[in-house]
Amino acid sequence: MRKGILLLSVLMAAGWARLALGCTNILVTKGASADGSVIISYSVDGEFHPVLRAIPAADHKPGDTYEIKDWHGAVRATIPQVPHTYAVCGIMNEHQLAIGETTFDGRLELRDTREGISYWPLMEITLQRARTAREAIKVMTDLVAQYGYASTGETFSIADPNEAWILEMIGRGDGVKGALWVAERVPDGMIAAHANKSRIGSFPLHEPDTCLYSPDVIDFAVAKGYYNPKADGPFRFCDAYCPATPEKLRYTSTRVWSIFRRAAPSLNLSMDRSRGAKGAEPYPLWIKADTKLSVQDVMALMRDHYEGTPLDMTKGIDAGPFGSPLRARPITFTLDGTAYAWERPISTQQTGCSYVAEMRSFLPDPVGGVLWYGVDDTYTSCYFPLYAGITAVPPSFARGSLHRFSWDSAWWVFNVVANYAQLKFSYMVKDIVKVQQELEGNFFALQPAVEKTAAEMLKTDPARARRFLTDYSVSSGEQVYARWKDLAETLFTKYNDGYVQDDKGEAQELGYPEEWLRDVVKARPEQFKLPAQSSAQSPKSY
Repeated sequence: MRKGILLLSVLMAAGWARLALGCTNILVTKGASADGSVIISYSVDGEFHPVLRAIPAADHKPGDTYEIKDWHGAVRATIPQVPHTYAVCGIMNEHQLAIGETTFDGRLELRDTREGISYWPLMEITLQRARTAREAIKVMTDLVAQYGYASTGETFSIADPNEAWILEMIGRGDGVKGALWVAERVPDGMIAAHANKSRIGSFPLHEPDTCLYSPDVIDFAVAKGYYNPKADGPFRFCDAYCPATPEKLRYTSTRVWSIFRRAAPSLNLSMDRSRGAKGAEPYPLWIKADTKLSVQDVMALMRDHYEGTPLDMTKGIDAGPFGSPLRARPITFTLDGTAYAWERPISTQQTGCSYVAEMRSFLPDPVGGVLWYGVDDTYTSCYFPLYAGITAVPPSFARGSLHRFSWDSAWWVFNVVANYAQLKFSYMVKDIVKVQQELEGNFFALQPAVEKTAAEMLKTDPARARRFLTDYSVSSGEQVYARWKDLAETLFTKYNDGYVQDDKGEAQELGYPEEWLRDVVKARPEQFKLPAQSSAQSPKSY
């Protein structure tokens, strides 16, 4: 019997718990997108160094198995291999199937700590074995039924060129195989979002075309005391398996609210639910956007710090003198016996990598599937295209370690730029976004020509078409990496020792914003005050 170890397309340099600190997903159906694409986004947030991998398609012999191990090397499950597995890059396979997730802890007592499959290898195995979203749901639920589920609770985004589904899953406890789960198809024309909180409430019990679920999902909740049919009204998965608390709602529902309020301002959604207000209605599982969304629109939704709202993280004393939207962890803190929490934005410095998956039924699979990939904070990252038909990834995105800085690693280069920008964020972010928009704009401008060429090649020489798409995807990633290294050097030169160089290379003393200076003087009015006859001009000597 031959054995193989599952190779993750994104290898994490930390444990599962750290990876699951918080993620955000958006789902856009065909009828809700500008060009008939199905789109999902996925920010993978946590302390880790992502290493992008392409897993080739493969044939397997009878008796071949996968050994699935945790980060400490312990075997969680040994799974028989199937005769053929599909090629996978990131979170998309060669058939334009894509899967994202966000973790909800839910009922921690239901996690199987001894055995079973964790969510990330479950996604990877499924991408290698399924061609459609419906097939993926069956693969995932069949696997955990046989081998157990090792994670806490998970909301999965599962999409193919025709459909988008939300699957929510939680285990049954130590040593108990299987999982409790519900899957709902997002109606065509709608968009959905989730962010570390179970989102499926009540669901139809007799509509298998749009809703699937484990047979005892309700009975189990009753037996455990999570749900009382006589007192609680209609069964709601999210209430039974992931009860809401004000702290959890602030951390999770605020992100969903912000996605929905930007995509559909006409709904005028209240912030009350995200603030944990008593009696506030949960946000809908899906909504209709005011206008149809493009891939660029979804990228923009993922770059959000609640700008323009009362929660705007670029404003206030907590944003520092230069309007930084980033806050140091931990998010919660206690001061003089009172508990507080920073806002948790969609865009965060704790993002390891993020994806926007574009799937199109009107194009052949190798061309129709595009995985737009970026590393680090979505706001200061840059997405480039990885086509479903490729066989290799950009080398700079496939190397590096969390424990050692390297200019050869794209992830480290992006972190250098993003972290250095915190010294003068309101200035430097403009330089970063300018390069970001230029590169992404070029990729979108080239997309029609690249895809037309590849589609024509597929008719006569599929292998050549795949080489063409691979070369284009790899060169796009390496172009982004090279430009970001240049950007890092430019920022270090332009913003050096507190000065800002002008267009002539002359150092300028730009100081601090007046509003922030007022806060400083208010806090310590006498310390910085000069004698009445003194000048407020800077000394001529350095």
